[in-house]
Amino acid sequence: MANSRHSGGVTLVEMLVVLGIIIVLAGIVVPLTLRVENQSKENALRNAFALVDSALHEYYDFKGQFPSQAERNSAHALTHVELMVQELRAVPASREVLVKIDSSLVKREGGTADVQSLRDPWGTVLDYLCAPDDTFPELISAGPDKQFGTGDDISSKGKR
Repeated sequence: MANSRHSGGVTLVEMLVVLGIIIVLAGIVVPLTLRVENQSKENALRNAFALVDSALHEYYDFKGQFPSQAERNSAHALTHVELMVQELRAVPASREVLVKIDSSLVKREGGTADVQSLRDPWGTVLDYLCAPDDTFPELISAGPDKQFGTGDDISSKGKR
């Protein structure tokens, strides 16, 4: 008859076991969710890179050269990408490709409809590089940490 005192309740040990199981499951699910989110953003970025690459090819076919930008200073990334977008928008075939870029990655700077920049899915402006000796321009994303020059930077030519 000693068991009659605990017939309807839950012991502290049982609650701790359930809490431990919940913590272990959360420890597994949260990192997986974050990884899937980053992979999704990287895929969106790769799609944007592919569209800009197509626009650059159209520009090259029309002008015989790529928009120039030899300065390798990510501090001026906004200026680099704005100038590239303005150049691409000047060529009708390139402009047609640019409108296919996800609107969440295109930002109008300073409230002016004519000045646009491209952003990565993390909200950081992309950098555009095209030195005279390059065979094809390069777009660079600062990646999830939003800092250029770190190990998670993503380039249109592959991981940096």
